Amino acid sequence: MKILLLLCFILPTVTWLTDFNKAKIIAKEDNKLILLNFSGSDWCGPCIKLKRDYFGSQTFMDMASEKLVLVNADFPRKKKNMSDPSQIKANEALAEIYNKEGGFPLTLLLDADGKVLKKWDGLPFVTVDEWTKEVSAYCNLRK
Repeated sequence: MKILLLLCFILPTVTWLTDFNKAKIIAKEDNKLILLNFSGSDWCGPCIKLKRDYFGSQTFMDMASEKLVLVNADFPRKKKNMSDPSQIKANEALAEIYNKEGGFPLTLLLDADGKVLKKWDGLPFVTVDEWTKEVSAYCNLRK
């Protein structure tokens, strides 16, 4: 039990924002890139797998806590999972700019001004470790 509690304090955690403008401010202040993910959290199988296997991996969380500002634009279908109307509107506005085709999952790596640096349509075709190294390499190039 003591080891588990100790690990909770040592292991980095990541926070997914829903406010894109706030993410841009943080990215500029902290000299980080933005990882924007479009998901259908309650209906899209690949979105659920991406969240669980990639974003939930310790490898990704270690890297992301140091190098990324994370933003999730979620488009659930079940009424109980819907966001408030202002968040739905904000997600739709982001989709108009970055996800006009409506692909899910869609993950974008952006600079602090919102310029797309890299795009992943669907699940990555590589392991979590390989994908995390790829994202990290983009972050290192931007420093």
